[in-house]
Amino acid sequence: MERWRPRSLLTWNPAEEMERLLEDPFLSQWPLLRVGWGRTPRHEMAWAPALEVYEKDNNFVVKAELPGVKKEDVDVSITGDTLTIKGQKKASKEIRDEDYYRCESQYGSFSRTITLPAAVDTKKIEATYENGVLEIHVPKAKEAVPTRVEINVR
Repeated sequence: MERWRPRSLLTWNPAEEMERLLEDPFLSQWPLLRVGWGRTPRHEMAWAPALEVYEKDNNFVVKAELPGVKKEDVDVSITGDTLTIKGQKKASKEIRDEDYYRCESQYGSFSRTITLPAAVDTKKIEATYENGVLEIHVPKAKEAVPTRVEINVR
C-alpha cells in the first residue's frame, strides 16, 4: 500500500507515474499487463545519430555521434551540396527468450541527410572517426567563400 497524496496537474508527471506502476510488485506477477513495455521488436526500432553542423575556417564541420558503430559499418557520400551518412549499429549478441524489464539500446540501420547551405569542394573532404564520433570537414567551394572588398572613399 502507498499513502495517498493529492496531486495537481502542475506536479503530475506521467513518465514517473508509469515508471512507478511498472515497478509495482502486483504487475510483476501478471506479465500480460506489461505487454509493450519490454524489448521493442527489431523491425519497429529506428534511430538516427545526433548531429552537430557548424562553420569553421571556410569549412562546414559535421559531427555525428555513433557509439558502438564500427568504422567499416559507416558510409559517407556527397552529391552536390547534400551530405549523407548511412550505417548500421549491430547488436553485440542476439538475446532470445529473455524477459526484458528495460532495453534502451538501439540497433539497426540509420541514415542522415544534410543539405549544406553553400557550394562545397567535394575533392577536399576529410573524415575522421575516433571514440564513436565521426567528424567530417567539408570545405566551401571558392565561389562560396566570401571575399573582402576594399571600399575607397572619394
